[in-house]
Amino acid sequence: MSKTQTVRVDRLLANMGYGSRREVQHLVHSGAVTLDGDAIEDADDRIAVTGDLSERMRIDGEPLDPPPGLILMLNKPLGVTCSHKEAGPLVYGLLPPRWRRRDPAISTIGRLDKETSGLLLMTDDGSLLHRIISPRNHVTKRYHVTLDRPLRGDEGDVFASGTLMLDNEDKPLLPVSMEVLSPTSAYVTLTEGRYHQVRRMFAAVGNHVVALHRDRMGALSLPDNLEPGAFRILTKAEIALILPER
Repeated sequence: MSKTQTVRVDRLLANMGYGSRREVQHLVHSGAVTLDGDAIEDADDRIAVTGDLSERMRIDGEPLDPPPGLILMLNKPLGVTCSHKEAGPLVYGLLPPRWRRRDPAISTIGRLDKETSGLLLMTDDGSLLHRIISPRNHVTKRYHVTLDRPLRGDEGDVFASGTLMLDNEDKPLLPVSMEVLSPTSAYVTLTEGRYHQVRRMFAAVGNHVVALHRDRMGALSLPDNLEPGAFRILTKAEIALILPER
């Protein structure tokens, strides 16, 4: 059985964006930090970082933010960039300001380009991030594609062949499955994440993607009631849906 991690209160709260160590110490000394209903008296106290800590700990009467190890699902809107540094609206701006000061930082698990919407995962767990994006784990990603021109009919076979080469690349794509929804729309499901892959795939067969929306990763689907720009923390059961069973 693994040992539960313990950490000093001032370090935990500072790393979660509640302020500097000194500011957190003032919070504690003012009685604003409670655990199981009792005020924590010393910021040097060590506490166990358990999964239920957000339910047991309060800061100024409000539940503690999710402790380190969180993974969230965000419905990325159009026009927002998956970057910390680029100009314009960023996905991190959709999170609470305090969450943007966390250490370790919250990062996107892969990226969606500015003109692609839908399911985006974010986490502060580096190990989980790498497991999900690792090519060895073959996490599937499904996209709803809307096209400029009607499908010609052979795209599904071309994508599934495992022989399609994209411009300026020397390795063919892994097989991609396609489900036709209408003459100008389809689902495509892939396991790779090459630069603008879906757009370039359709360009290679003479078409142009006018809208692209990711609605599934692994067996985890974007819920219909999660509005663009909204997010929520995933449960352990939902996280298990992302990675294929071994």
